Amino acid sequence: MDDATAPHAADSHDLIRVHGARENNLKDVSVELPKRRLTVFTGVSGSGKSSLVFDTIAAESQRLINETYSAFVQGFMPTLARPEVDVLDGITTAIIVDQQRMGADPRSTVGTATDANAMLRILFSRLGKPHIGSPKAYSFNVASISGAGAVTVERGGQQVKERRSFSITGGMCPRCEGRGTVTDLDLTQLFDDSLSLNEGALTVPGYKTGGWNYRLYTESGLYDPDKPIRRFTERELHDFLYREPTRMKIAGINMTYEGLVPRIQKSMLAKDKEGMQPHIRAFVDRAVTFTVCPECEGTQLTAAARSSKIDGVSIADACAMQISDLAEWVRGLAEPTVAPLLASLRHTLESFVEIGLGYLSLDRPAGTLSGGEAQRVKMIRHLGSSLTDVTYVFDEPTIGLHPHDIQRMNELLLRLRDKGNTVLVVEHKPEAIAIADHVVDLGPGAGTAGGTVCFEGTVEELRASGTLTGRHLDDRAAVKDTVRKPTGALEIRGATTHNLRDVDVDIPLGVLCVVTGVAGSGKSSLVHGSMPSGADVVSIDQTPIRGSRRSNPATYTGLLEPIRKAFAKANGVKPALFSANSEGACPTCNGAGVIYTDLAMMAGVATTCEECEGKRFQASVLEYTFGGRDIAEVLAMSVTEAEEFFASGEARVPAAHRILERMSDVGLGYLTLGQPLTTLSGGERQRLKLATHMADKGGIYVLDEPTTGLHLADVEQLLTLLDRLVDSGKSVIVVEHHQAVMAHADWIIDLGPGAGHDGGRIVFEGTPSDLVEARPTLTGEHLAAYVGA
Repeated sequence: MDDATAPHAADSHDLIRVHGARENNLKDVSVELPKRRLTVFTGVSGSGKSSLVFDTIAAESQRLINETYSAFVQGFMPTLARPEVDVLDGITTAIIVDQQRMGADPRSTVGTATDANAMLRILFSRLGKPHIGSPKAYSFNVASISGAGAVTVERGGQQVKERRSFSITGGMCPRCEGRGTVTDLDLTQLFDDSLSLNEGALTVPGYKTGGWNYRLYTESGLYDPDKPIRRFTERELHDFLYREPTRMKIAGINMTYEGLVPRIQKSMLAKDKEGMQPHIRAFVDRAVTFTVCPECEGTQLTAAARSSKIDGVSIADACAMQISDLAEWVRGLAEPTVAPLLASLRHTLESFVEIGLGYLSLDRPAGTLSGGEAQRVKMIRHLGSSLTDVTYVFDEPTIGLHPHDIQRMNELLLRLRDKGNTVLVVEHKPEAIAIADHVVDLGPGAGTAGGTVCFEGTVEELRASGTLTGRHLDDRAAVKDTVRKPTGALEIRGATTHNLRDVDVDIPLGVLCVVTGVAGSGKSSLVHGSMPSGADVVSIDQTPIRGSRRSNPATYTGLLEPIRKAFAKANGVKPALFSANSEGACPTCNGAGVIYTDLAMMAGVATTCEECEGKRFQASVLEYTFGGRDIAEVLAMSVTEAEEFFASGEARVPAAHRILERMSDVGLGYLTLGQPLTTLSGGERQRLKLATHMADKGGIYVLDEPTTGLHLADVEQLLTLLDRLVDSGKSVIVVEHHQAVMAHADWIIDLGPGAGHDGGRIVFEGTPSDLVEARPTLTGEHLAAYVGA
């Protein structure tokens, strides 16, 4: 071959080579991925897909990019440890689009999370009439402040005092501090005003007659404790409810007296609701009312910001519009002075519509978006990007998408690839696997039974490969012949949450009911936002489990409690010794099992603690055994092993066995009890939540897309579990897009016909077989195609 036809050396790097990856449960995995192609990673939940794609390839790419910055800049960036891998060759810049939910603060909205709000604020500060100030004057995150004072300036060797003043005009509504809602305490829930204090008027939990909290009020001397509260004078009522903290002697002890309302606000309302005890949470739910801020009418903005308009539309109106309508309005603005800004804003808004989020509005709080919506919002900034030769990494981009919308998502992924980028996708849906140029299947099982590559090749080869994924790729569930009869109905009347249009629906009880419809049609608004109060509902949504490296399945499910007690009882010592977060912790590593050495802007090093050899407990604690095992050995067991261990014989602990049974039921038999929650995949965390809630007393379970992160083979197991729940007398309502779950339902409620203001209506109610026969909706057509009708 002559030199003229030989490929250039720079063109020979067409593969991303991974050799010897050992992150989490990966067992020396080696793969070669083609660049500028779409590679899909499949495998059961917990088989190591995320460990390979996110924790190895993407993490190393980010780490290498961070290392190109100066040490000073690196000090401000998150430090990333080098992944456990021998060789990583040919990686390109990775852009990660994951499913991390966005912040739940009401001031974080769809508009602030993308650049749309920033551009709108500049637009209004240039064109709005009347002109009220800089872009800050239109922001609900900036408060108006002003100040004045003397400053000392040095001039010509002399110190001169000058008077200076400054002011910033912000757009934050002063009443609700830019949150749009104000909280009020319902006083009727705090006390019974027909009784006197001595008769036990206070009904707040923790304020028992005779207790210190109670005596503070009965013995304060500010009002007569024998007088019914409704007969208090205005002055007495103010002292009782709102008095500022005052030092006084009560029963001979110096104490601080404070009105009941501020005292409850400090002691109960300042806490995170999740961390409260159940009875206190129930009280807070009753006593605290959230009302729309009367001053800004929920727009979060000052009156001045709302008064400045372009063509009769204020910035609050623009943010409240559905994005598809807002894009239309922006297209109609022809103002040459701000042409580049309008072009950029138009492009961002059209990207929303194109990716299928045209039904959102910019003022929608970011915390109310589902995982799939949050991921698509993050994708928007990459759609029009001119970057090529970049690696885009997606984590199940089809989550929360109706089969109708998956088609659109596939086109977007292919467009990113056709620009010359490498696209890596972790995915379970057969419709999304079908478009791959290259498939890597991990498995064969989950946890320790996974972490190896079972197959690499094209989709056609995967079908014929005989691997678990290959076998299930063409699985099609059949519609049930007979459906269960409802035992009653949950009535929802006049639901108007978000985009619902005065919906009346009877949700049948005692059956498996599936609520479906395209993304944005109002499913969650119906199921989570419109439930009648007092309904006996256990809601299991997709919010991630908050857990540090110290939390594990045993602590999260409450399993450790009966185990510790059993150990303590058998050995005659106290239970706290058997907790690695309490007295039993190894003193050297404080029960963490590893010792961290922080190296400032370099990645920190974690070394296994030499004293306890990573077991996290003091040596003396490990001498106590129960059923022949010490506590560290029990925590190292898998759920399946532990279930056997605690079932019978001298190690029988019925309370622990019940929790372990539930964990097996949801398909988590392979997890070890002491595995840190931070190493669990998204699907595993949701199933762990389900296992914890299965013991709750509620009669109605509401599940939000439980097939998220589940392999095709695991969906069958989930359906068996749902059947078991229904057969045990529970009612199960599932918000779901997966056709296998729809086919398995007893009753389907389909919302639509479109998203946003084109949705919010019930377009079908009935059995799956009726839906397939009539095909009245998009869902019906896709379900019919799926079951091959």
